[in-house]
Amino acid sequence: MVKYSLKTRSPKPRIDLERDLNPQQRAVVEAPASELLVLAGAGTGKTRALTYRVAKLVAGGCPPERIMLVTFTNRAAREMVSRVEGLLGVDMGRSASGTFHHVGNRILRRYGEAIGLGKDFGILDPEDARDLMTTVVQELGKPVLTSKRFPTPKLLVNLSGLATGTLHTVPALIERRFTRFLELSDLIEGVIAGYRERKRRLNVVDFDDLLALWLELLRNPDCSGVAEQLRERWQHLLVDEYQDINALQGALIDEMAKVHRSLTCVGDDAQSIYSFRGADFSQIHDFRLRHRDAQVLQLTINYRSTPEILELSNRSIRFNREQHPKQLQAVRRSAMKPALIPLRDVVQQAELVAQRVLELHHEDGLPLRKMAVLYRNHAHSLELQVELTRRNIPFAVRSGVRFFEQAHIKDVVAYLRARENPRDSLAWLRLLRLWPGIGARTAERVAAVLSGEVDEEGRALQLPMGPRGPIPALLRAEAEQAHGRARPALERLAGLFERLEDPGGRSPGKAIRLVVEEHYADYAERTFSNVDARREDLDNLATFAERWPEAAEFLSELALVQGISAENVVVGDEPDDKLILSTIHQAKGLEWPVVFVLWMVEGRFPMAQALRSASDLEEERRLFYVAATRAADELYMLYPTIEEGRDGPSTILRASRFVAELDFSPPVFERWEIEEVPREPSDEG
Repeated sequence: MVKYSLKTRSPKPRIDLERDLNPQQRAVVEAPASELLVLAGAGTGKTRALTYRVAKLVAGGCPPERIMLVTFTNRAAREMVSRVEGLLGVDMGRSASGTFHHVGNRILRRYGEAIGLGKDFGILDPEDARDLMTTVVQELGKPVLTSKRFPTPKLLVNLSGLATGTLHTVPALIERRFTRFLELSDLIEGVIAGYRERKRRLNVVDFDDLLALWLELLRNPDCSGVAEQLRERWQHLLVDEYQDINALQGALIDEMAKVHRSLTCVGDDAQSIYSFRGADFSQIHDFRLRHRDAQVLQLTINYRSTPEILELSNRSIRFNREQHPKQLQAVRRSAMKPALIPLRDVVQQAELVAQRVLELHHEDGLPLRKMAVLYRNHAHSLELQVELTRRNIPFAVRSGVRFFEQAHIKDVVAYLRARENPRDSLAWLRLLRLWPGIGARTAERVAAVLSGEVDEEGRALQLPMGPRGPIPALLRAEAEQAHGRARPALERLAGLFERLEDPGGRSPGKAIRLVVEEHYADYAERTFSNVDARREDLDNLATFAERWPEAAEFLSELALVQGISAENVVVGDEPDDKLILSTIHQAKGLEWPVVFVLWMVEGRFPMAQALRSASDLEEERRLFYVAATRAADELYMLYPTIEEGRDGPSTILRASRFVAELDFSPPVFERWEIEEVPREPSDEG
């Protein structure tokens, strides 16, 4: 073989490292091409450092096609690649840049045949994956279908993906994280095995397979030639948001770097908050155990927050034992100290946020979109959403849909709607479909009878005519005509409505708890992977509903909140000027001049479940650290001091340990004392 050297024109860099970067960033960019862990604190310009490192590698003669840049969104990759192209004037299109799944797809298209995967393989979207899993479950027959607690196809797909991402077997995953399914472990393992076998037979993959099969190419002894090509092909590997990778992604990166050993991983262990998605904290924490010769550099010069906010954040994260210690340094001038504000109750907490938001907006001219309200759990924003709606303050919920529009909230409220207005056929349809054995056709027929649209023989009735007799009696009559699993389901539903119509179950709060205890808790366990969070939402909903003695009044309030659309109310010059509401998880990577953090109460933040293990508690503290470092200018930490009891006396709430443990000299926050004065009508938004 004859080797011929082609001389290519090396691009001239258009960058000035002395001018464009601080000393810490320059150290990252100029570090030798070897194993490197960059611990990039919040607001320290990690994207700039990573972009310039890629640019320097290319400017030094490395062809773009020999660089792999892995990020957690394709958008982030495109932005970084675009910046590199702007700096160097070269086309970076040949580089392997994008998410793990994006890169994995490209690799499998080229090399997948080595493990029996056709080049024309299809990729299942989540709905396709659920449909395929449904087919596998149905083929197993009656024992699975009649198991009351057997997971739904959607949850089975999630279990399969989580097992893949954590590199656990299905039984091991169930034992660690889904103990409610321990008795069904063998059956679930068989279903998931059947699902995986079916995918290979159909020449299709789901998103998790894009990574699992990539790893198989690297580790399968029969694919040693392909593995060698993959490791040789990419000379430099760079990974962004390294603290969020799971065990599978960590294994992929370690395998790919075995030949050239040029691996740059950028992340912040203090912002590792996604273990519930399978993120593996040990990947960044134990990096030096796997890469003993690696260099570790830090980015700690923070351009976002005031010294006061950083002082509080630094003090908080120091309480974590499992971490790479670092101290964020401010470049901005001093400003107000973070405020800790105890309130009487959750209603007053909502009132204070609304009032302070309007003051900052009207008096200081701060756009609403420049302020954010963060919380540990979506349910913690319940009263605030009501208060903002009442005051016509527009808001946008980053964590998905508004509280009352979430599926599990609407599911349970449907029972109250049907009880209070039996002609509400939409409510009947919604709740009937939640019961195993009641299919769409049966639900439509029974809903029509219960709502008075047709009689028991299916003949149309003239509205407004209600049902003939009590709801439980009608349900039992329908059960007698039903077949299969629909019959016992309708009988159980009849019994539930008997208890709902009992005087003791008339209050909306008690009715919600009764529905959850007798039916919805079981449905949630079979359906949702985050069942604990959904149960907490429903518990908060029941507590909220207890303020109304009658369900009709409660339902009217919900209709008012949902009907007065905040989207159509504009306070400010711009139509998209809305206060941001978000869970802290959804807020990671973002920043606002003003941040409010709600429910800084022991047992809520940190969550009570997190107190069971040191690692869970430390992740909760990292979550608080993320919340605090979202604020640039002003940080408000609020908590109610009294919670109304369900059936007895009120409970005194303690401030979260995350603020209590910071309360020593020199102070890093100031306490506000609330003085109530009558509110003028003009104070409304």
